[in-house]
Amino acid sequence: MSERKRPIRADYRHFLAIPTRWGDNDAYAHINNTVYYSFFDTVVSRFLLESGAIDLKTSAVIGVVVETGCRYLAPVSFPDLVTAGLRVARLGRTSIRYEIGIFRNDEDAASAEGHFIHVYVDRATQTVPTPLPPALRDAVAPLLVG
Repeated sequence: MSERKRPIRADYRHFLAIPTRWGDNDAYAHINNTVYYSFFDTVVSRFLLESGAIDLKTSAVIGVVVETGCRYLAPVSFPDLVTAGLRVARLGRTSIRYEIGIFRNDEDAASAEGHFIHVYVDRATQTVPTPLPPALRDAVAPLLVG
């Protein structure tokens, strides 16, 4: 494990509770590493949908994940309740870097921290990077840190 300080809840701006499932555990009786990426995608997608920034069927732009990573800090196991904390580290012209902290039950220190970068592209071509729409920029601006 790295010597870096573990993030705490106060480092994040938005939170989503996500129950773990029996099937999330691996043979070592902790949440499998691949499940953390599902937690990341869930907190970001739910935020974007619930804020109205993105509509899955009609938005002119869609976010494509171009980079992702995770640092595992402490184990989580079923039946723990995960809280995913969300913040935005960078708000670019066509991209957003989301950072996520995964918190076990009521613990203040993160059990994992991760990130992913969405590049927003034209829905029709799904290849042409497109400037962030004002509604999307406005929705994520309160999550911006630093």
